[in-house]
Order: sequence, then structure tokens, then C-alpha cells
Amino acid sequence: MAFYSPITDYDVYLFKEGTHTRLYRKLGAHLIEGGCHFAVWAPSAREVYVFGDFNGWDKFSYPMKRRPDPSGIWELFVPGVWKGCKYKYFVVGADGVGREKSDPFAFFCEQPPGNASIVWDLSYNWQDDKWMKERGRHIDYHAPVSIYEVHLGSWRRVPEDQNRSLHYWELAYWLGEYVKEMGFSHVEFLPIMEHPFYGSWGYQITNYFAPTSRYGTPQDLMYLIDSLHQRGIGVILDWVPSHFPTDEHGLAFFDGTHLYEYEDWRKRWHPDWKSFVFDYSKGEVRSFLLSSAHFWIDVYHADGLRVDAVASMLYLDYSRTEWVPNIYGGKENLEAIEFLRKLNETLYRDFPDIHTFAEESTAWPMVSKPTYMGGLGFGYKWNMGWMNDTLFYFSKDPIYRKYYHDKLTFSVWYAFSENFVLPLSHDEVVHGKGSLLGKMPKDDWQKFANLRLLFSYMYAFPGKKLLFMGGEFGQWREWDHNQSLDWHLLEYFPHRGVQRLVKDLNELYRKERALHELDCDPAGFEWVDFSDYEQSVISFLRKSKSGEMVLVVLNFTPVQRYNYRVGVPKGGLWLEVFNSDSELYGGANIGNMGRVMAEDVPFHGRQYSLSLTLPPLGAVFLKPAYDICPQG
Repeated sequence: MAFYSPITDYDVYLFKEGTHTRLYRKLGAHLIEGGCHFAVWAPSAREVYVFGDFNGWDKFSYPMKRRPDPSGIWELFVPGVWKGCKYKYFVVGADGVGREKSDPFAFFCEQPPGNASIVWDLSYNWQDDKWMKERGRHIDYHAPVSIYEVHLGSWRRVPEDQNRSLHYWELAYWLGEYVKEMGFSHVEFLPIMEHPFYGSWGYQITNYFAPTSRYGTPQDLMYLIDSLHQRGIGVILDWVPSHFPTDEHGLAFFDGTHLYEYEDWRKRWHPDWKSFVFDYSKGEVRSFLLSSAHFWIDVYHADGLRVDAVASMLYLDYSRTEWVPNIYGGKENLEAIEFLRKLNETLYRDFPDIHTFAEESTAWPMVSKPTYMGGLGFGYKWNMGWMNDTLFYFSKDPIYRKYYHDKLTFSVWYAFSENFVLPLSHDEVVHGKGSLLGKMPKDDWQKFANLRLLFSYMYAFPGKKLLFMGGEFGQWREWDHNQSLDWHLLEYFPHRGVQRLVKDLNELYRKERALHELDCDPAGFEWVDFSDYEQSVISFLRKSKSGEMVLVVLNFTPVQRYNYRVGVPKGGLWLEVFNSDSELYGGANIGNMGRVMAEDVPFHGRQYSLSLTLPPLGAVFLKPAYDICPQG
């Protein structure tokens, strides 16, 4: 694919203004007839050289030329350079010190611990036309969006080959088949952009335009995404515009000045990650980040971006004891806020069929509302409040849960303030937090029943779904990025039961419009009873636009409940369409024999009611028999 086009005065204008979204067609290394064109931004550098395989790594034989405009860009055409050629820049900075730097716009990089950039082209024959034409309807607010979050290096490994990770092209088959079988609509990859430290899980990025070479070439990653698309599976990429590592070959102190990062150390240094913060006040830095975001959707056909650590961008005092207030004396980072708005405006302008997802952990208002309304413009926001309250509640011994009932019910009161995703993500199964199964209290029977109940509650609650790998089959061990998931656990029925439950929940979520169509609309939810804290039972209705409904009743104690009466709006036969205590999942088949007749007994303010048997630590979903419809 021919990307390169010469830099124009208009490019320079957009670059400096902070609105250029296609810099990857201008900067970096581009193979053209007879050789390669190199271009790098280093406005304060005294000299810049390009060197590599093509000149025996002689640092000084190819001096680059500064453009005769205010762009700060250095350029050079080098004849005879070939695809696969390794190279670096030698930047003599404003301080007179020469530093070897990777290309910030490199398309491919040497596998760590090496840090050379690699001349590469991005040609690929995509076969996902059908998906690309239809992908918008698979990720919109009315769609059954269920996301499988994956760390590519540890999803599955090859113990016979030095415990290596799978390559992109191997994942194309194995991951694609698994996700399709499990019924997830999308996968979300922890950052796959090149990062020097594997243990950062990809969150310390040095190269914002290069997929990590640990698992293969850029075309191998394209093949993975292409294969997933052909199976009807969308791809969301984790993206980190909030901070970057201080590795000498990377962006830090690039031209002998704090070029990409803030000058003031109180804004530049992030104590949580011991990394540098981008200087969002510079138009060129904003253009760099905007171009990176557009690159992964334009070139790699990503269907969405999950933006990491948004809260750390919004607040100048985030995790800091010393900080610099904004021009109005406040703690909001006005430059970062403007950047996030521009990011979303330009992405939705150019790719209206994708969505952006914000990991934002505070109560910042209107994160997923349009910018013209004063919002940040994201498509969705992770519901961190729901996640924290839910896991806190589930960690309690059921005998004490009645004292924490509000943790379970409070989330509904803000459930529609944003377009939410319910995340049970990688962050909840690391750093001593234990696995999801390990968080559950009491003996093994109760742990598995609680986990099945947790997933049932998540799929019933308003919001799109996200589950980190391993949770879907009840991994005991906390996630370790250096090891494969414990797939051998599927030899044991309780784990296979949890896996089957998640698969069936995905199918039910997709099939029943009442469970997904109004995930982001208060018209899709109605309480039946949230006040039965003594028995730790809640019940509610999920509804579709056309009036279809699903009744959800959840029993959070290990006590089987007979003749539990629940008010319903319709008479006649109700079918039990899901029961988390099914023997298929490792339960005891306690329930309602698949159906129950509504009685003309008013209850919960409704004309009819059902007398139900509630399984211990169980969930039952029911719907009126005449609402049953083919899968849509």
C-alpha cells in the first residue's frame, strides 16, 4: 500500500495547529522508487542523521536536512534502502548531546530488547469487505455488544516450544474459533503497539504506529484482524495517549528538549507509572496522537479504540501531591480535555461506524455525550462504579449481604447517565486481587455458584458486557502475563459448566432484544422489587423498544426459596428461558421446570404475579410465552 505523499504547506499548518490526522503518510520511513524517504520531527535538534543496515550503521554518513519552513521536520531520501532494513536516527540535541532514537512513526520495530526501527510497507489484501460494510450495526447502542478482553501474549502458549506465545497468524485460527464458539461479539486487545517492557502488558508504548513484533509482522496482525472480521467478530484496540515510558530510544527528551512531554516536571512526571505525560498544549503532539488513533482504524481496520487512563488526563492533581493549576486556578487539564474532544470529533467524522471507549474512573460528567452538548464525545464509558460495588458485594459472605444491599441496587440510579460498558477486566485479576472465582466467598460449591450468579447479573444489568480472558471458565489462579491461561481446568466439570454458562448467556443476550436493545436507555429497565434486603433478592424487568420483556430474579444467598412471589405486568404462561442452577452449568436443576403460570394475584403494584422457586445463589430469567420470537 503506497502511503507516502510529500509534505505540503497545508500539512505543516495542520501539524502545528494540532488537527492533522494522517501524519503517518508524511513522516517516518516510506519506500518509494529507488529507495526510502525519511522524515522526523525534531525542531530543536542541531543535527539529525539516519543510519542503519544500508550504511553499515555509520551514524554520520547520511545527514538529514531541515525543511525551510517552521515545521521543525528533517527529511532525507536515501537510495537503495530495502524493505526489512533496520535503521535509527542519531539526534544531536539542543543540549549538544547525540542520542540514538527509534523512529516515532516507524511501522515495524526490532523485537525487544532490540530497539531499531524497520523499513516496512503496509500492503495487504483485505478480505473483510462484508464486515466493514456492516460493522456499525454490531457495535451501536442497540446491539448485543459483549467483549472478550485478551492479552495476546498469555491467552494460550506453546509449552513444547519453550513456552512461547502464539503468533498473530496462529491466533487468527485458535482465538477466532474460540471467540466465535463462545458467542462474544468483539475482542479487545490489551495494547499491541510496540513496548519495550513485556511486563507493562503494552501500557508503556514507545512506538505508536507499530504493532509489537513479539508475535509477528504488521501483515500478520492484519491477517488476525481480517480473520476475526470474516468470522463476524469485531476488534477493539486498547490505546494509551495518557503517558509514555522514559526509555532513551523512545519519545522522551527527543531533540534534547522536552518535546513530546511537558516541560514542567509537575505536569510531566506521572508517579503511578513512573512515565512521562504528553504535552497536550503543543499542536504537533496533538497531531501525533490524533494520527496514531486514526492509523489503527484506517490501516488496521480496528472497529474501536478503548482509551486508557482517561481520568489521569483530565485532572492535573491525579495521584500527585505537587501540581500546577490551570489558568483559572482549577485542577482540570484544559489542554487534555480539548484534545480528547478533538480526538472523538475527528474519529467519528472520518469513521462514523466505529466507537471509542473511555476508561474513566471518576464522576466526570458527560464522558459519553457529544461534544456539542459539552461532553467529551466518547461512544461508551466503562462503568467502574458498577464494577467496584458489584465485586465488593460478591466478596461478602452471603449471611452478611443484607447489610450491603445498597451496593447492589445503587448502580441503577446512574446506569443511564452514560453509555456504559460493564467491565470485569484484567485490572480486577492482578496485583494480589485474585481471580474472579477466587474472590467468591465460602466453599467451592458456593464459589462456582456465586461466579455463575455474577455473570448472570452482569448480562441482565443494563450496559454492554466485557469479560477478561480466563474468567469465562473460572480460572483459579490470578492472571500471570508470563503464563498461559489454565486451559487444563476444562477437564473438570465445574469449569466447563461456567464456560457453558457464559456461552449460553452470550447467545441469550444476542437473541433477546429485551436484554440488549435498550442497554443505554432508561426505558429498557424497570424495577420489580429492590427492597428485599432481608432475603437478598432483587427482581427487575428488561424491555425492548417493541415491548418484549424479560423478568430477572436473582437470589444472592445459598438458601433455596419456595413460593417466592414476584409481581408481573402480564398474565398467562411465563417461560423460564435461563437458570444459572441448571445441571448443564454445574448446578442442581432447582427452578421452575421451565415454565410457570401467572396468577391473578396483585403484587408489587402489578395486576399479576408469579410464585417462583429460586435456586440458591441463582438467577432465573423468564418471559411471557407469547413474547418468544426467533433469534434476531
